[in-house]
Amino acid sequence: MADIQELYRLLKELEDQLAACMKCGMCQAVCPLYAETGKETDVARGKIALLEFLASQMLRDPKGVKDRLDKCLLCGSCAANCPSGVKVLDIFLKARAIITGYQGLSRPKKIIFRGMLANPGFLNKLLSLAARFQGLFSRQASQTLGSSCARFKIPLLGNRHFVPLAQTPWHRLTPSLNTEPGSGKLKVAFFPGCLTDKIFPGLAKTAVKVFNHHQVGIFMPEGQACCGIPALASGDKETFIKLVTRNMALFSKQSFDYLVTPCATCTSTIKKVWPMLPEYFSRETNEAIQKLAGVTLDISAFLVDCLGAGPEQSRKARGKPVTYHDPCHLKKSLDVSEQPRQLIRSNPDYNLIEMIESDSCCGMGGSFNLAHYDLSRRIGKKKKQNIIDSRAETVATGCPACMLQIIDLLSQEGHDLEVKHTLEIYAEALDRE
Repeated sequence: MADIQELYRLLKELEDQLAACMKCGMCQAVCPLYAETGKETDVARGKIALLEFLASQMLRDPKGVKDRLDKCLLCGSCAANCPSGVKVLDIFLKARAIITGYQGLSRPKKIIFRGMLANPGFLNKLLSLAARFQGLFSRQASQTLGSSCARFKIPLLGNRHFVPLAQTPWHRLTPSLNTEPGSGKLKVAFFPGCLTDKIFPGLAKTAVKVFNHHQVGIFMPEGQACCGIPALASGDKETFIKLVTRNMALFSKQSFDYLVTPCATCTSTIKKVWPMLPEYFSRETNEAIQKLAGVTLDISAFLVDCLGAGPEQSRKARGKPVTYHDPCHLKKSLDVSEQPRQLIRSNPDYNLIEMIESDSCCGMGGSFNLAHYDLSRRIGKKKKQNIIDSRAETVATGCPACMLQIIDLLSQEGHDLEVKHTLEIYAEALDRE
């Protein structure tokens, strides 16, 4: 349980941020959760109204407050459309930490976050063991999508169609890298992210291939940890601090021009979330975090903005139709939307067709999908239908989590589309050269 004086300080700090909200309701118009439930308590304005009475509510009904705060995708739609510039994600993440500090972390989450996520070596061993035996509990659902489903009823999996753990994760295929750039070229720190490492290692391999093609030097330190957003989203400040501190120590060992990730959520977390919590770290660490955030880029933004990747004017798309889903953490948090499309257009074997509402949330929301799967799926069904209506044969996106959600939605209804990371489409064009 947190110290009462510390809680009071945090509540006063939160109070100052809440004052900026005018209760205009613009967040209501763009919230994917509100569109599905129609409940005021599910929209940012309703949660902020709740937080204004957090101190008294926390004493009277801490569980109720926590449940309502946790029922949020953290997609950033509200913040991106707020005319007052209210830092909604900042407020919600800090509020969750306050509630958890007062109420304590549940035993299951202590095991997951502090027992496993905070100890990457142990987590890797545990998941490697799980990968060996997952075939006993699952069966293939779609060969094209690479999805599986449970052989029998398992509470955590439910009716999901999921991508199984990789038999050999990226950190075992390539534990570390430290290559020099070609003459006059750039060097990047490569942060694959948990899903890329453990479920989509081929994506990390593709990223290295692309870096090598452009003669970009690569620094990838061994022993990287999670970016910390799952722990922070659950209010676990202790694990978040431990993970950030570990990663900062690893990346401080080598100089580089940019930190690049193929995961929209990791990019947004390192670039936006790490710097917004200066009270969690020492002055020296904060300065290093601010510096790192300033050079952190999504891989599509790095390739297009820094290396000039994109379509040649003479090329005409003549290939199969592909549509693109804008991850919330790319477009709404980082304003990255044209760069992924540029990478797709650089491959003439694909013809980019825009789906309607390409930037609407797919409903994944990380831990939201685990806690509120029915809602997550209902929100996602709209995205699935937009994909189908586009008549594309492939759907591309820039976030491994969005890939998992889209694969689940398509696989459950027997659709035979391919789901690819934007980088994979770009890399296929390089094979033609």
